[in-house]
Amino acid sequence: MFKKVLKRGDTSGQAEVDGVANLESHKFLGADVRADIQDRYQFSGDLLEIYAEGADELVHKWHHYLPIYDRYFAPWRDRPLRFLEIGVSKGGSLSMWRRYFGAEAVIFGIDIDENCRAYDGIAGQVRIGSQADTGFLNDVVAEMGGVDVVLDDGSHVMEHIKASLDALLPQVTDGGIYMIEDLHTAYWPSWGGGVRAQDNFFNQIRTMIDDMHHWYHQNGQQHPHLAAHFTSIHIHDSICVLEKQTPQRPTHSQVQRTAD
Repeated sequence: MFKKVLKRGDTSGQAEVDGVANLESHKFLGADVRADIQDRYQFSGDLLEIYAEGADELVHKWHHYLPIYDRYFAPWRDRPLRFLEIGVSKGGSLSMWRRYFGAEAVIFGIDIDENCRAYDGIAGQVRIGSQADTGFLNDVVAEMGGVDVVLDDGSHVMEHIKASLDALLPQVTDGGIYMIEDLHTAYWPSWGGGVRAQDNFFNQIRTMIDDMHHWYHQNGQQHPHLAAHFTSIHIHDSICVLEKQTPQRPTHSQVQRTAD
């Protein structure tokens, strides 16, 4: 969840200041979280119950994330899973995933905050380090025995998001999922973004879409190290999902039933 403190020294970022301030207007003020999610998103099920019931550790999520999570993560329930969450915060998200995925799932969380060590061994394993440190990420994946699903809920800083994606997407197993959330920060300069900023993560996504279609143009690939590892990109409000598969050269044919 969004948690970076805005640096207000740059007056050129007034649109960003307004955008961050606007987050408060989205805060749920009702009494029934469960009913709000059910009524507005027509969503129900185990994940909603787990979130709405809460746990000892605090978890903070946008309501529209719940059905998105379930859409992509439900196929991984009740089967072997190695799940890595970037960003531990107050520990509640790891607790939610443990209850959702079950006791057999290998669940790791990473965070740069030393205070997150307190959550190690409760709902999953916690390791302290930077999501932009490739060596650290490689060590964590090795300890996990590989990774099937990655959820980036870390710093939400553009360069960090890109560094984690570069390091981890190639290591996700075929059929796995790489999800990045809270991408509203892509529009805020203090996180390295901006509506027209070159480093806005959605600009990279646009070029990755071009890379995915490189068969049909002559401009090559801008991110060949990533293009070899995904076959689809899904964009939701503040969320990007990449489905991990090795792309196959597209082939077409014509078929017609022959007369007996």
